[in-house]
Amino acid sequence: MSKHVASYLGTGITPQQFVEGMQKNQEAFKAGYEQFEWVNPEDREFFESLNYRDDLRVLILAADWCGDVVRNVPVVFRAMETAGIPTEVFILEQNFELMDQFLTMGGRSVPVVIFADTGGYVMGTWGPRPAHVQKHMIEFKQNNPDREAADYQDNLAAARQKIIQSYGEGYEFHAVIIKELRELISGF
Repeated sequence: MSKHVASYLGTGITPQQFVEGMQKNQEAFKAGYEQFEWVNPEDREFFESLNYRDDLRVLILAADWCGDVVRNVPVVFRAMETAGIPTEVFILEQNFELMDQFLTMGGRSVPVVIFADTGGYVMGTWGPRPAHVQKHMIEFKQNNPDREAADYQDNLAAARQKIIQSYGEGYEFHAVIIKELRELISGF
């Protein structure tokens, strides 16, 4: 069944309003945004070429307390600015109905970047993390199906540590996000 987000188009906040309203992690978010650089000129050209398309819209489910939002959304903002794609942000805690249409392995994980056409038909999603980082959470969920198990929290903490390590030092993962977004959008 295809998903539709038409009723949400035009009801979110702007990226600027999201950043200005951040109660947590605002400085780290701004640093990620300011440190963004186009590593591959072909990627930049691809996103610039999207300015000629007026059929795409982006909705981002996010929360300022989430480390993945702080790491990944500044890159998405930069890519969408370069592409000229209208982008809206939806705060997780205020948009559970929308969030629950885009669960990750049954859970509310943010960010979720939703690409839709102007009619609200969902063309694709990205998130909550780059694939090489997300693999650790997938492995954790597969190996720890019982949330009541005695070692569940310890194993979750270990998985989160692997996730942080997979992001690496600095902002090298920015190029990975750009690559994944480009591959996704190329299919539309």
